[in-house]
Amino acid sequence: MKILSLKPACFTLAAFDGKTETAAVIREGKTFADFSPLTGNLSRKYLLVVKNGSVISFSGNFFRRIAAVAADTGAGLVYTDYREKNKSGISTRLLNDYQPGSIRSDFDFGPVMVFSLPAVKRVISKYGALPRDEALAFYDLRLKISLLYPIIHLPELLYDVQEAKPGQSEQEKHFAYAAAADLRRQKKLEKLATNYLQQAGAYLTPRVKKVPAEKDVFPVEASIIIPVRNRRKTIAEALESALWQRTDFSFNVLVVDNHSTDGTARIINNTAKSDARVRCLVPERFDLGIGGCWNEAVYSLACGRFAVQLDSDDIYASSDTLQKMVDMLRRNFAMVVGSYTIVNEKLKPIAPGLIDHREWTKTNGHNNLLRVNGMGAPRAFRTSLLRQLGGFPDVSYGEDYAVALRISREYQIGRIYESLYLCRRWSHNTDTGLSAARKNSYDYYKDKLRTLELIARKNLK
Repeated sequence: MKILSLKPACFTLAAFDGKTETAAVIREGKTFADFSPLTGNLSRKYLLVVKNGSVISFSGNFFRRIAAVAADTGAGLVYTDYREKNKSGISTRLLNDYQPGSIRSDFDFGPVMVFSLPAVKRVISKYGALPRDEALAFYDLRLKISLLYPIIHLPELLYDVQEAKPGQSEQEKHFAYAAAADLRRQKKLEKLATNYLQQAGAYLTPRVKKVPAEKDVFPVEASIIIPVRNRRKTIAEALESALWQRTDFSFNVLVVDNHSTDGTARIINNTAKSDARVRCLVPERFDLGIGGCWNEAVYSLACGRFAVQLDSDDIYASSDTLQKMVDMLRRNFAMVVGSYTIVNEKLKPIAPGLIDHREWTKTNGHNNLLRVNGMGAPRAFRTSLLRQLGGFPDVSYGEDYAVALRISREYQIGRIYESLYLCRRWSHNTDTGLSAARKNSYDYYKDKLRTLELIARKNLK
């Protein structure tokens, strides 16, 4: 059996009961927002949803298998792995398991999903009708489904996709939630996610807790922290950018060299010889991620009262970046996040340009952070609080997000919406050219962080 979704942004809906390998197409080329009134007159148990303008070929046992799993688990939504056919051949698309923290709007279910119609009718009756916008409607429905029913990922290849329509580039997807042009839609998504958190018992009122008094003694007011491994081409520029800062306080630069082998260490040491503010820390261990390198600096006796981020292939946008970050921290914030401009290897601005994360608000940013994948750069922290909270997880992706979630659970985070930082996009970025498996692992980790945070926030009640 094949089902064709006629328009890339629309859905094909088909009802089935799972007793046979047949499904009746009931709506084609309409928006997903028509889903809510449509389901009222359907008597069959399951609704097949095909999206993204894809031609689908189902396995010989698709409908019976899905129906059996849905019945056994009481699932409200079931999705499966699949094969993708194109001019290059056939590739396997393995998807992530859904978990409570998978509340980001870009979670990938694949182009085929099966809903339990009784579950759909119940959640719409209990929580209200879906928005008219097709993307918002689907997001709202699956959040509501997850409140009452399992969402099941079946790791079996039960269908093939032929010549799927191309979507956004990975860079466009990466920055979609922070794009100024998409702000209105993001506010609507935020409202749906906030409603979900309220229903799930994980919503938190605005944070007002004061940061704890500092008992540590610090050698300087601030430390610029640069974890690095094999960045011979860019580390000198990063160091120059750090030493270029003009402040009314003392600061140093802690470079954590994670056993570079390309000459990076020589550049750091030569700079340290000419400027005593630069300290090169070399971990004893050889298995540290970026988070582990941050911990080397944060727990060092050389670390200042405030710890401020600078990646080894980026630079500060001006000589007063550090001053502005520290001035904000001094206003009783536990953490401060600036805004940055995307640049190329030669530091020329490129699309999408300024990333200022306007989706963050003082009243609801700490809740909305559970919906999005990040909150910007540069990031600055109170060192004593980092130490108190156990530092960073020793990973090389999401370590900053984990700390931001933890801090925002209790404390206020300050935001600066002007560009303070130039973020270089080039072939050596850790999130460039990711394989599907690596991207899945990154997404799964951040979903897990959100899952853990949801549990922690519910336990605050």
